[in-house]
Amino acid sequence: MKNATWTMSVLAFLVILSFILVGFAIGQEFFWLAGFFFLLGFALMGYGLKLKRQTQA
Repeated sequence: MKNATWTMSVLAFLVILSFILVGFAIGQEFFWLAGFFFLLGFALMGYGLKLKRQTQA
C-alpha cells in the first residue's frame, strides 16, 4: 500500500474515534469534552479533505 493510503486510513480512524469519544463524553456528562472532540473530529475531517484535494490535483 502507498504511504498516502496509510495516512488517509489513520486519519479516517482518528475521525471515527473522535466522534465515538463524543458519545462517551456525553454519557459521562463532560459536555465541554464532548464539544472539544466534536470540533476535533471536524478539524481532522477538514484536514483529510484538504489532503485528498491536493492529491487529486
